[in-house]
Amino acid sequence: MSGDVSWWGLAASLIMIAAVALLSWRQKLRLERDLAIAVGRSLTQMLLVGAALGLIVDRGTWIGWSFLWVAGMVVFAAVTVSRRAPMLPGVLGVAFVAMAASAVAGLGLLFALGIFPVSGRTVVPVAGMVLGNSLAAGVLTIRRLVEAIAERRADLEARLALGLPWQHAVRPTVRQVLRTGIAPDVERLKALGIVVLPGAMTGLILAGVDPLDAVRVQLALLYVILGSVTTTASVIALLGTRRLFTADHRLVPLARSAEDEG
Repeated sequence: MSGDVSWWGLAASLIMIAAVALLSWRQKLRLERDLAIAVGRSLTQMLLVGAALGLIVDRGTWIGWSFLWVAGMVVFAAVTVSRRAPMLPGVLGVAFVAMAASAVAGLGLLFALGIFPVSGRTVVPVAGMVLGNSLAAGVLTIRRLVEAIAERRADLEARLALGLPWQHAVRPTVRQVLRTGIAPDVERLKALGIVVLPGAMTGLILAGVDPLDAVRVQLALLYVILGSVTTTASVIALLGTRRLFTADHRLVPLARSAEDEG
């Protein structure tokens, strides 16, 4: 079976999008405009990325361009996190450190140990999977952190009033936030192979790769992605918590609550 999809095949796949638009119109969900924008943006962005990747994966292309692309992805991911979860003071700096740490940890492990070869064909796609999952975990962790601090403000202030340093007063809250940030990826890992057939493995099989080879590639990626997500959540929880307390161990006022974000 060939993994090639013709332009006609791509156009035919939009039948499902048309069905969603029809459902939205019939049920007055008012999602038609957002759906059209989403499809248009995804089509434009992915075609541009595909064209650019065609240059990156060329054997004659300097590998440094791939790592420059990854650096740009880290910056863009940090900006995206800061826009989706702006309630944390100094969120852009925290998000940048978390995304950079995730990329270094994930790519460093995969390439330093020779799990994947260092080439234009591997660096950018793998970084995209690592940072994409880390971005989602970062947004979730920030929102839950600010939400949890707001919910427990009275209790935290009582602990601080008793003389506890903020690091000790907030520890149970941080522990719960970390669990919330990491748990979804752990649950996805549990369902692997029974309910979930991941995209990378499916794509490789459609391209004609032996299923067991595809499974090995997918598992290596998923294990590293879980580690990268944990890195992101940990960095954000630690640095983000520090941003919520003053040097003299007082809670800072929050500009907006979790309810405002909803």
